[in-house]
Amino acid sequence: MNTNALTQRLAVCSWSLQSETPQELVARLEATGIRRVQLALDPLREAPDVWRNAPELLRQNNISIVSGMFGCLGEDYSTLETIRLTGGLAPDATWEQNWKNIQITTALAQKLGLKLVTFHAGFLPHEESDPSFAKLKQRLIQVADAFQARGIALGLETGQETATVLSDFLTKLNRPNLGVNFDPANMILYDKGNPIEALRTLGPWIRQVHIKDAVRTSTPGTWGDEVVAGMGEVDWAAFFATLKEIGFAGDLCIEREAGMNRVEDIRKARELVEKIST
Repeated sequence: MNTNALTQRLAVCSWSLQSETPQELVARLEATGIRRVQLALDPLREAPDVWRNAPELLRQNNISIVSGMFGCLGEDYSTLETIRLTGGLAPDATWEQNWKNIQITTALAQKLGLKLVTFHAGFLPHEESDPSFAKLKQRLIQVADAFQARGIALGLETGQETATVLSDFLTKLNRPNLGVNFDPANMILYDKGNPIEALRTLGPWIRQVHIKDAVRTSTPGTWGDEVVAGMGEVDWAAFFATLKEIGFAGDLCIEREAGMNRVEDIRKARELVEKIST
């Protein structure tokens, strides 16, 4: 593989660095050795006084924004059951405010010149007979169309359902700007199948990839554990070979959501990509 081509596609998920200010984000990004970022958009919407100058500060420091991300209100990741009940667009209690926030987010993303924004849609129903199927389908179409109107693609995070369920759902939605942000670790954390097989199933929809690793739970119905990239169950050599096989040439964003040494862990992920791709 071409090492330079892969490393040039690396970026860092801004939320992984737990920065309180744009200045802190810039400093931590520089410490990772990567000058490309997937930017969380919620801080810009929720705390504009603090984050308004983030895009300009990033530009001044030669850091490019490759994509955006937003979250939904009230999401509780304590257990698999709590996130199933509270995640994404599914809960009625938060839908109205989420829709208001999403409309602001689409405008922010357009102002930043983004071509892709990703998020967790919530647990997708497996069958059309499920009472929540039509509701979630309609909400996702509404959100996808709001981004499409501004020329922006929308990527759904993987993991909360099997690759087959997700591909079937995307086929039924039939929205050209709606695709997938593929996270191999999430397939393991949620215990939803083999990430390499899932890559092939979801290949036509993949818009972006997260570099993240995990080990599967030994207790069904509970979370697996996120670990430093290269220390978990993702077969990274096979992962990159499969990405090449399916013709994916997009961004590879390093995400780390556990641990106390985020900069160091992200550097290790970068080094893993450099080593595997030689």
